[in-house]
Amino acid sequence: MKFKNQVFMTCILGLIFIVSGCGGGTNNSGSMADSANSNDFGNSKVVRSEKLKIQVSFYPMYEFTKNVAGDLAEVEVLVPGGIEPHDWEPTPQDIKKIVDSDVLVYNGAGMESWIDQVLSAVGNDNLVKIEASHGLDIMVGSEEEAHEHEEEPHDHDGEEAHHHDHDGMDPHVWLSPALAIKEVRNIEAGLAEAVPDHKDEFKKNADNYVAKLEQLDQEFIDGLTNTKRKDFITQHAAFGYLAQAYGLTQVPIAGLSPEQEPSAAMMTEIVKFAKDNKVKTIFFETLVSSKVADTIAKEIGAKTAVLNPIEGLTEEDKTNQLDYLGIMRQNLKSLQAALNE
Repeated sequence: MKFKNQVFMTCILGLIFIVSGCGGGTNNSGSMADSANSNDFGNSKVVRSEKLKIQVSFYPMYEFTKNVAGDLAEVEVLVPGGIEPHDWEPTPQDIKKIVDSDVLVYNGAGMESWIDQVLSAVGNDNLVKIEASHGLDIMVGSEEEAHEHEEEPHDHDGEEAHHHDHDGMDPHVWLSPALAIKEVRNIEAGLAEAVPDHKDEFKKNADNYVAKLEQLDQEFIDGLTNTKRKDFITQHAAFGYLAQAYGLTQVPIAGLSPEQEPSAAMMTEIVKFAKDNKVKTIFFETLVSSKVADTIAKEIGAKTAVLNPIEGLTEEDKTNQLDYLGIMRQNLKSLQAALNE
C-alpha cells in the first residue's frame, strides 16, 4: 500500500525516526517480541503498574477492545467520529500516539491501508500489535457475485476497480456478529499475552461481551430466517459477511470502497434488477453521500433507508447513546422491514 502523498509519508517517517531515537513508547519495563501479522507475542510480557495505553484504528475496534480491557486500559480511537475510515490516513500526531502506546488494535484484512507501512517504520519494539481479523476466512471480491441469483451472469463494468479496493479483500467482518465474536476473542488473546497477570479479567470481560454478541446473533437468525425476500440493494458492498451468515444476498450498487462511483452500466443493471424484483427500498449508509441511492430510488419509485456499516459514530449516534449493539439492532429492523415488503 502506498500513501497518496509521498511528501506526507516522508514527514511521518521523519517523526517516527525522531521519536524512536528518543526511546519511543511508554513501556520502560519489560520487552515485547511480537508479529504484526500473526498475533504471535512471543514469551516477553508487558509489565505495568498503571493502565495500558491502547490505540485502536476505528470505532468497532474501540467497542470490542474497550469491552475486553474494561478498567485496565485507556483506549483511544485514531479515526475521529464522523470520518469515513476507508481512506483515512494518520497524521504525524497520530503516529506519535501509536509510538507512545503499549498496544495497537486494528481490524486488518485491508481495512487500514496505512497499517503495513506504518508498522514497518514504527520504532517502538515494545508495541503490541493485535490484528482482530487474524485467522478469519476473508472474502475476496465477494461483491461481484452479488447478482449470481440471476439466470445469466453479468460482467460488471468497474470489476477491476473492485479488486483493487482493499487489495481485493472484504474487510467488513465486524458486521457479522459471529465474526465479531472471533475478533473479540483475538483481542482478548492479544491482551492476555501482553499482560498475563490480568488474563482472567480479560477473559471475564470478553465472556460477558461475547454473551451479548451471541444474543445479537440469535436475534438476527430469528428475525431474518423467514423473510419474504432474501436480497437487498445497498449502496456500498459492506454487508457480504452479514448476508452470508443469514442466508441473504447483497446486491451492491458500488464496490468495497464507499467512495467508488458505479458505472452507467452498473446503474442500469441495478435499476433493471430493482424493477424486475419489485424492490421497494434502496439502502444507503451513514458517513457518505446518499446521492446514488437517491437516484435509483427515484427512478424506480422506491424509498431509501439506512443500513449502517458501523465504520464510525455520527453525532446523532452519540446523542442517542448508540453503540455497536444498538446500531446492529437498528440494522436488523431495517432489513426486516425491507425484506418483508
